[in-house]
Amino acid sequence: MVDDRSGDDAMPVRMTRAENQARTRAALLDAAAQTCARKGYAAASVDEIAAAAGYSVGAVYSNFSSKEQLFSELMAERASGRLDQVVQTIEENADRRPLMALSRILVEIADNDIEFEAIQAEFWLHAVRNPDAMQILRDRSARTLAALCEILADALERNNIDDSVSVEGFAVVVLALFQGLIRQRRIDPDRVPDELFGQALAWQLAGMPKGSGRKTASAKNR
Repeated sequence: MVDDRSGDDAMPVRMTRAENQARTRAALLDAAAQTCARKGYAAASVDEIAAAAGYSVGAVYSNFSSKEQLFSELMAERASGRLDQVVQTIEENADRRPLMALSRILVEIADNDIEFEAIQAEFWLHAVRNPDAMQILRDRSARTLAALCEILADALERNNIDDSVSVEGFAVVVLALFQGLIRQRRIDPDRVPDELFGQALAWQLAGMPKGSGRKTASAKNR
């Protein structure tokens, strides 16, 4: 007789050690996000995070060196997801209105991703009082800015902006503008209409000096 067992009778697929560790880390990061958003960074204990994820405290410390590192990686993971969304949006709207498309991302984050913004605010307050935590924020934001520079360098080139304009400085301003407008929209959605962020970026680009193009990194080094 042919054995046609399926569903609950099928043998479970055993995960590799790497897959199991990845699942554990993901569960701990999700639990950390929920616990911090609910109780605040200072009040969110490692014990509570581990329990919420269904693991022991030892599982936390076998994956993260400290609570600060856990939250740093949580923010890095969420920020990376945002950047991926920005890159995809720009690529899909390169021949249309990419700046206005970016406005839609800001609106989506401001209106829906409240948990992550609460975590960032909590960790910022902690970092203001703790130099080690501020260094974590500095390192994480440096990676975010580096990725943002790659995106904005293309925008400067497409708009024929003179090479005297610093892409690094532009990236800092854009990031600050993005974060500030998210907060303002949360305070009062009418202050930040759907298209405002894209308009603000267009205003910045329009006010920059035009030139003969931007030098490549190799040309600068010659």
